[in-house]
Amino acid sequence: MPIPNNRVAVLGIFAADLTFRAERMPMPGETLAGSGFALSLGGKGSNQAIAAARAGADVTFISRIGQDAFGDTALAAWARDGITARVVRSKTEPTGAAFIFVDQASGENAIIVYPGAALSLSAEDVEAARDAIEGASVFITQLEQPIAAAKRGLEIARAAGVTTIFNPAPYLPFDPDIYSLSDYITPNETEAAAMTGVEINSVDDARAAGNVLLQRGVGCALITLGARGALLHSARISELIPSFPVGPVVETTGAGDACNAGFAAALARGLDPAAAARFGSATAGISVTRAGAAPSMPMRAEIEALLAR
Repeated sequence: MPIPNNRVAVLGIFAADLTFRAERMPMPGETLAGSGFALSLGGKGSNQAIAAARAGADVTFISRIGQDAFGDTALAAWARDGITARVVRSKTEPTGAAFIFVDQASGENAIIVYPGAALSLSAEDVEAARDAIEGASVFITQLEQPIAAAKRGLEIARAAGVTTIFNPAPYLPFDPDIYSLSDYITPNETEAAAMTGVEINSVDDARAAGNVLLQRGVGCALITLGARGALLHSARISELIPSFPVGPVVETTGAGDACNAGFAAALARGLDPAAAARFGSATAGISVTRAGAAPSMPMRAEIEALLAR
């Protein structure tokens, strides 16, 4: 394990989230009256960077954005949360954007995301930010940007002894070498099932999926299970981390990002994996009581107050 220095490097995308609330999704050709709209910050990488910064980490975010209004908004937002932006600004590609439908009754969501300039995020771009990755305690990446970029980031981190977290979301087939580069892999139950072929209906099913991931070279799996919590599973520990219901669920958008970011921030300051997973679960528990993705991310003091109850 690296010496904790409270630094987290995040590789991923930013997307402007256009969130619509309605009683249901419209059918093809149908126009449906909505009950709400918001424009906010999104993209899994950016969400995780913001959440980790609010959870107390010193964060660097690595990405590509456009030279447009959405890109300007992103830079201003990262600056407000004290995030160091290592981003390339494209003159020809737009900043990413996402359509988010939120069921006004349940808070459940459906998302379409277009990464925009981040589609061109390359291994060379990651290499240019090598110093930020090597100087971190924890490096985290996902699958919204090209897989080659994610793999290169994990390789740089692993070679430098930096703890690696791979969040395989949104799931799509990836280079199997990534498994052995991952100290932690953090799928939800749907993603874990897609990767392993194990249908997850129980905690024991999650353990079976976790065993498959360990056999592929992962150091530890943190499989999130919604309201049931999350399973932290390695060769040394298999513990169900409880969820932290705080109040009525307003929106689940960004809950997985909150969990990942809280987990990363806690590891970066030296918490053991189980304690870090509880910190991540509490971070997610607060986030779902608020609207939006990045706007819902709680501050460290709020998370610690919930854990102290």
